[in-house]
Amino acid sequence: MQLAGNNIFQRFCLGILALLFFASCQEGEERAERPNIVVILADDMGYSDLGSMGSEIATPNLDALAKDGLLFTNFYNTSRCCPSRASLLTGLYQHRAGVGAMNHDLGTPSYQGFLNDKCVTIAEVLKENGYHTIMSGKWHVGDERSQWPDQRGFQDFYGIPKGGGLYFYPSEFIDRPIFRNSEQVFPEPESYYSTDNFTDEAIQFIKNGKEKDHPFFLYLAYIAPHYPLQAWPEDIAKYEGVYTEGYETIRQRRFARQKELGIIPADLDLSPSDFQSWDSLQNKSEEARKMAVYAAQVDRMDQNIGKLIQALKEEGKMNNTLILFLSDNGACAEDVNRSPEAEVGGADSFVAYGQNWANVSNTPYRLYKSMTHEGGIRTPLIAHWPNGIKGEGQIIRQVAHINDILPTCLAVAGAEYPEIYEGREVIAYDGNSFAGIFAQVNDSEKNKTASEDALYWEHIGNQAIREEDWKLVKRGKQSWELYDLSQDPTELNDLSLSYPEKASSMEMRWQHWADSVGVMERSK
Repeated sequence: MQLAGNNIFQRFCLGILALLFFASCQEGEERAERPNIVVILADDMGYSDLGSMGSEIATPNLDALAKDGLLFTNFYNTSRCCPSRASLLTGLYQHRAGVGAMNHDLGTPSYQGFLNDKCVTIAEVLKENGYHTIMSGKWHVGDERSQWPDQRGFQDFYGIPKGGGLYFYPSEFIDRPIFRNSEQVFPEPESYYSTDNFTDEAIQFIKNGKEKDHPFFLYLAYIAPHYPLQAWPEDIAKYEGVYTEGYETIRQRRFARQKELGIIPADLDLSPSDFQSWDSLQNKSEEARKMAVYAAQVDRMDQNIGKLIQALKEEGKMNNTLILFLSDNGACAEDVNRSPEAEVGGADSFVAYGQNWANVSNTPYRLYKSMTHEGGIRTPLIAHWPNGIKGEGQIIRQVAHINDILPTCLAVAGAEYPEIYEGREVIAYDGNSFAGIFAQVNDSEKNKTASEDALYWEHIGNQAIREEDWKLVKRGKQSWELYDLSQDPTELNDLSLSYPEKASSMEMRWQHWADSVGVMERSK
């Protein structure tokens, strides 16, 4: 059997498989225990930054989840933090949820900068279906008090409503108040590191749940590895000397490892390098230090995911917990340095690792966060659920999108999406559940896939549409480019002049979608 793509018939078949699978878990009239659900979101992590995706960074806990679960290698986000969070939480294209750009009101409903009242979140639906709903981490889809997580279905919340950028507390560079439920908290600066504290608080919410017989939904949204580059000294020390060989060596090594792991085809061409010659640099030690700190941030995130896994095991909940892990966008190419005199890595430093290392993080793809080429919108997705996933250890090449998260969570929870929520009409979600994949056994045909339903992107003028294996993409005011991703996933051979009718029809389809979701005229 072939793993399906996004077309309607194939999606229908996956849905039937899911229903049959969950029905088979019932014994007599007694329904199987509903799973706990954990969605873990990394921030600005590149495509190749996990060990299971070719990296030299130590991520044993996430690698184990991939090995014992499923690793999706053709999964898409929306290219940036706020829009991806809006799509993840609501199952909608971000414009339909009100977050077409960032958390600023640009004067139209599609770009109001916070979740609107036409959508519902995963937490709102699952809370109505008896789940204990928890969030810990970065919110960033509504700054005002009336827009916070507790107003969108989360019964417990710890974290930062207004966004990220905070590792050590307090920050001398940004103002990021921390809240536990509705009250501001003031952590001990000596022991605070956001990745650690987000995890610890999430674990406590799970352990302290008042109704132990109810399943829980946890949305754990890390800041890591978004800049600033800040990490514990012991984590940085693990990567001293690792990156002194430079960009090209590390990138080529990751690329070779991806082929060994089967992440990419053995005959795939690597996209052109987009960094300076290492030998031409005068600051090699500082550049190596930047990537070492970035690696330490990813490493610490993985350590904390291991801590969460251990807590789930101790609570007897691991086997019946669905864990989904992904990143909100590709690696970030921004060049930020607000602390030129400080050594990179400490609380007194506020630096990004820049385009050179971002090109390495996004191996083998082109371009970066905010852009709609593959480097900006592809993320690995890990799915792990011992009680629910059959045929673990598979690489899943089905095309899927971040707005598929909500319908997938509802499917495994047996929860029905409402037409009316709290007296207001709710628009139908855009995503499609991929829960049917969990029910399938190992299959020799699993690497074949085609997506017939189109997927769409728009962010600050960067645009794209994927239709089956064809992708039309445009960066800002530049010309449209056309690629056959089945032959050219790294987007090297623009076919727009060879297939002008195909490019034109896809552009028209994108335009129809853009008009329907309220894409601003300036972004078209």
